[in-house]
Amino acid sequence: MVQREAVLRLDEQWARVRSGAAHAEPGDRERLLDELIGALRPLTDDPQCTALLGLRLADRAALRFAEGDRAGALATIEEGLRSSERAAPYSPDFARWYARGLINHGVWLAWPLSDGARLPRHPLGPAASEGPSAMERAAGERARDLTRTAVEVWSGLDQRDPVNRRGLAQAKVFLGDRLAELGLAEEAVAWAVNAEGDFRQLLLADTGPEESEEAEEALDHIGRQLELRLRFLAFASLVRLRTEGLLPERLLPQAVVAARIQGVAEEEIAAGLGLGAEQVATMLEVTPWLAVWRVEVRGADGLWNVLGHPWRGSTEVRNRTAQEVASDVVHAFTASADCPGDGGHWRIRLWWHEEGDPAGARFRLLVGPDTTPS
Repeated sequence: MVQREAVLRLDEQWARVRSGAAHAEPGDRERLLDELIGALRPLTDDPQCTALLGLRLADRAALRFAEGDRAGALATIEEGLRSSERAAPYSPDFARWYARGLINHGVWLAWPLSDGARLPRHPLGPAASEGPSAMERAAGERARDLTRTAVEVWSGLDQRDPVNRRGLAQAKVFLGDRLAELGLAEEAVAWAVNAEGDFRQLLLADTGPEESEEAEEALDHIGRQLELRLRFLAFASLVRLRTEGLLPERLLPQAVVAARIQGVAEEEIAAGLGLGAEQVATMLEVTPWLAVWRVEVRGADGLWNVLGHPWRGSTEVRNRTAQEVASDVVHAFTASADCPGDGGHWRIRLWWHEEGDPAGARFRLLVGPDTTPS
């Protein structure tokens, strides 16, 4: 009992240092944390100390990440999660700590799969011919599984408690992000839409200003991610989401445009998305999309050279497919003095909204004496 009380006092001391309420030099901080972890480890029969060990190992992992020791940090957080999992059944608070640890570990594992803006680094959906390395994909899949477990943990808690409802909604957002990083855009959209509904319900509840601000920020994040992900969905995926009620009305114009860019006829779009022909025509007329293209010519040294304007440019278009826009550029280029002729190699790529990975282009064409244009 005396040992337990001493350990808890040590944890309170660390909590003050961690929060900034008490000052400690970096070396002293690390020694205090190491002492605390060492004192908590033997108390395996005490649920609270077991749960605290999970938290403090997560703190140690964060410090190792900050030092650039990714491998050491990941190993430390794995140990922490095992401790948190053992304690989770004993208290809703311990379960919440475990769920948050699962999500944080998922974020750390998936870090190489996202760019500086925390958007997927690799193209999403069926256009993704090149993806992450085998090691990165394995880490991403582990991150996805951990986050799915976090959703299950939050789901198992009392949903009458707004803290648990908010935790569940946040976990769904993170699960959508992890799925998107693996190229599973349709599943990512479904989870994001589900989370969006949860956050809107939380806004309708009697919550404080801090909780409302948090929900608004989450909705902004979800909105941005949904707009990104819809651009990479095949028409069949859009139809499935619409059928399952996972395509919000406000996103229907973008879904219609996405289908049209792919070359789907207006009649088929209307039938697949359950819209009237006039609705589809109106959406296509009033909803523009930005076509961005780049033409490159291969030089004698074998390197590809990007040409300047007008062969690298963009334009806002309405009710046109990617192939139609690209065909205009191809026609103009082949009639220009910049075209290398029958003996040269050149290529064009066209994207929706912004230049990106070649595999994410809406239209691709390679022309040369040893190629078969298609």
